[in-house]
Amino acid sequence: MTAHTAAGAPPAAAVFDVIAGYWTARIVYVAAKLGIADLVADGPKSAAELAVITKTHAPSLYRILRALCSTGWLAEHPDGRFGATPLTVALQTGAPGSVRHFAMSELGEEHYPAWGGVLDTVRTGELAFDRVFGMPNWQYWAEHPDDAETFNRAMSEMTAILEPALMPLIDLSAVRRVVDVGGGRGTLIAALLKAYPRASGVVLDLPHVIELGRQHIAQEGLAERCTLVPGDFFESVPSGGDAYFLKWVLHDWDDARSVALLKQVRSAIASDGRLFVIEAVIPPGNDPFLHKLVDVNMLVMTGGRERTEAEYRSLLATAGFELTRVTATPLEAAVLEARPTA
Repeated sequence: MTAHTAAGAPPAAAVFDVIAGYWTARIVYVAAKLGIADLVADGPKSAAELAVITKTHAPSLYRILRALCSTGWLAEHPDGRFGATPLTVALQTGAPGSVRHFAMSELGEEHYPAWGGVLDTVRTGELAFDRVFGMPNWQYWAEHPDDAETFNRAMSEMTAILEPALMPLIDLSAVRRVVDVGGGRGTLIAALLKAYPRASGVVLDLPHVIELGRQHIAQEGLAERCTLVPGDFFESVPSGGDAYFLKWVLHDWDDARSVALLKQVRSAIASDGRLFVIEAVIPPGNDPFLHKLVDVNMLVMTGGRERTEAEYRSLLATAGFELTRVTATPLEAAVLEARPTA
């Protein structure tokens, strides 16, 4: 139970919870960046041991570790060593369900300093990321490959979490060629090709992302069935696909750029092809919905936005598509299926 939900707690307790959440986010970032979860996976270790391995200041690290224990991410043993809890695995590299790279990206790399400019964005409408870093985020990642790899691994982690809910909603049994536009490292297309062994695939993304994708596709044993194409999806999209995918792409862009991208897909897709858009769909009302906060992240980072079903329907229609089906998942992601209009 958080402070502001406790019976009789004053309204100020809700503010304290928010402040504590900000502090917790930063210590979780430190744990992710230093790889603490990996280091305690084979057994508990003292702060001194962990400091030697991570090349950090042991007394300061101890205080971070103790704070992590108070929030459930680690457990301090009676002998002073720190060990794993059920939460720790979420920061362990390569573990099922791990979001270590996502935590690094969202809590510390580019997002954290960019969010420092959110008030300026609200006042001026200018992108906080561009203001803080002096360039758009796509350019930044092209020029900073280590940060780009963290971000793209983060997106792969989130795709892997979504896959079990997503795959039963997509039938590609009659599809022979799948094109994933802005497909990153190829996590989604690898899952699709494994589920449909008669299909081939194409991934289009920026050159620095495609290089990461080549490694991943090769590791998945799909190099013979998947072509990776470096390019700009605002300039052209590979043709010849029966099914096209846009996963977490349209929310990165404003309406004008989203329509321009969709028109590129429209020019490439077969007349009987299908377009699958995977995004959150903002519901009406005041109930909690994480992507209402993600929408502000888009405001800060890219100038894009999360959208309602009506807004997606309008975007698609403007670009020459008819929205034929919207299927929600339990993870605030929906599959929007569209077909080209005559």
